[in-house]
Amino acid sequence: MSDDRHYEKVCEVNDIWEGEMDVFDVGENEVLIVHSPGREIRAYSPVCPHAEFPLIDGELENCVLTCSAHLWQFDVLSGEGVNPTGTSLTSYPVKLEGESIWVAFPEQEKKS
Repeated sequence: MSDDRHYEKVCEVNDIWEGEMDVFDVGENEVLIVHSPGREIRAYSPVCPHAEFPLIDGELENCVLTCSAHLWQFDVLSGEGVNPTGTSLTSYPVKLEGESIWVAFPEQEKKS
């Protein structure tokens, strides 16, 4: 199956150590890149869906990201809410090419 989305290069894998996260500016977009154990790379909107607080100010521990504003928690492998449940982070498609991390943003997806 072909992936018709337009990906933008964000950074290199070595720019984010395993178990860490960082926010990157890509054109007019910001993206939170999370490097989870096992070389699992995820890309999310950098703001909490609850109060749009910057997630980079939160704490990442054992694949759980806790927003520092109101302590909402998210599983960074799935983006799903841990506390409370029934919510989720806005995720973006990611692909690795060699050591480069590429992300497709919604407004850049090609229409069929």
